[in-house]
Amino acid sequence: MIGRRWWAPWLWLAPAIVLLGTYLVYPSIDTFRRSLLDARSQDFVGFDNYDFIIRNPLPFVADTHSALLNNFLWLVLFTALTVSLGLVIAVLTSRVRYETAAKAAIFIPMAISFVAAAVIWRFMYEFNANIGTVNALITRLGGDATAWLQNTNAPYYWLIQEGPRTLPGPIQLNNFALITVGVWMWTGFAMVVLSAGLKGISTEVLEAARVDGANEWQIFWRVIVPILSPTIAVVATTLVINALKLFDLIWVMTGGRFQTDVVATLFFKEAFVVRNFGVGAALAVVLLLLVVPVMLISIRRFQFQEEIR
Repeated sequence: MIGRRWWAPWLWLAPAIVLLGTYLVYPSIDTFRRSLLDARSQDFVGFDNYDFIIRNPLPFVADTHSALLNNFLWLVLFTALTVSLGLVIAVLTSRVRYETAAKAAIFIPMAISFVAAAVIWRFMYEFNANIGTVNALITRLGGDATAWLQNTNAPYYWLIQEGPRTLPGPIQLNNFALITVGVWMWTGFAMVVLSAGLKGISTEVLEAARVDGANEWQIFWRVIVPILSPTIAVVATTLVINALKLFDLIWVMTGGRFQTDVVATLFFKEAFVVRNFGVGAALAVVLLLLVVPVMLISIRRFQFQEEIR
């Protein structure tokens, strides 16, 4: 009887619709409305706040271009390194007897909050070699200590001390140091998901490839990677979304200074430090617009996988 009533599905969906409307749809619409108002959310200014983001007229106060480029660097480098390391470690650990212990050790950073990890790595990057582990190791090997979180020089200049000291943003040493922390935290996640996918590959397929004369390198690239490609896409999508939403790691380690701002940290500073709610809301809308396409692609891919099953 219930299945014949047209309103029955809506009755069950009503709580979820109310929650989504209250905590997602309404805040999104209100944020967009505020992005069209002035700094005090009083007068209508049209798209002036978006024009501020595009023209970047105050780079020393709110460097919007640097924030967008830093997000792009995180999106590309962080995702590529994390997926690659997770895949390599998943393959290597599947061939050793202490697989469980090795995976647990690599996964431990995921159990730490971003704030705690940021505090740990601030000590790791400390300039004083008596405190900072990274500089202690480098000076022990004969190198010079560097201020990892403040150094905006090009990465190669730190190594060879030759060529142009700086490169166009966001290619600077402190950004790479921050991305290293993100990779350290998320490699365990990528490894666990990819390892689960790896377990699903039939040993008969791998043995057949070996019988046909394929070496381990060829098996990795021509058998394992193609079969794992849907799982790799899932991991990459998750990492891309997290790279776009990045906030706490940057905020704790540098506060967005030394040209390390990303969109989320700049949005927070504009809205709650500078009290320019118009630009802050516009940055939040830009961040939302960057995340939505990735989510739509991910949803479409899930639907496609369900259709071919």
